[in-house]
Amino acid sequence: MSDKLFQKVIGRRPDEAPEAPAAAPASAPVAPTSPSAPVAGGAAPSYSAGSAPAPKPVASVAPGGPSRNVLSTDVDIKGTVKFTNDLVVDGKIEGEISSAGNLTVGENARLKAEIKCGTVVVYGKVHGNIAASDRVDLKSSAEVVGDIKAKTLAIEAGAIFVGKSTVGTPSTPAAAEGSKKSEG
Repeated sequence: MSDKLFQKVIGRRPDEAPEAPAAAPASAPVAPTSPSAPVAGGAAPSYSAGSAPAPKPVASVAPGGPSRNVLSTDVDIKGTVKFTNDLVVDGKIEGEISSAGNLTVGENARLKAEIKCGTVVVYGKVHGNIAASDRVDLKSSAEVVGDIKAKTLAIEAGAIFVGKSTVGTPSTPAAAEGSKKSEG
């Protein structure tokens, strides 16, 4: 077995033998050329790894699948953030975040934002209100200063929450009035 896992082959069919193996070291990822860059022989890049099927180009494979968006620690945004599916934030956002999808606030995240999402999981710091159509999870490292409104709220031991919460939806308006009267 070859010590090289993948070999980049340009301008050849996978069944043709290369003249001289010009592969990247095994630890380096194989990156396809950009679609606009000319390729030798006019052929699209192909990949071979012995008898194994050719892998997808690196550009089309993202960690966690193509629907997960990640904002890392060096990202600082002021304004409105809208997304679909999933967003993981580990940087700073000041403004508004809205989606029907899932928001994960990483441990390094610092958000000063009004959040309106389907599901929100908080590991970091949020200063602002959170409105979730489904669920809010505050993990043990979370710090939330603001109001939370969700169908379900889970708070782990160690989490900091300063604000008021509205959890669930009453079945009838009379039931909501009865619960308010029984509190006082």
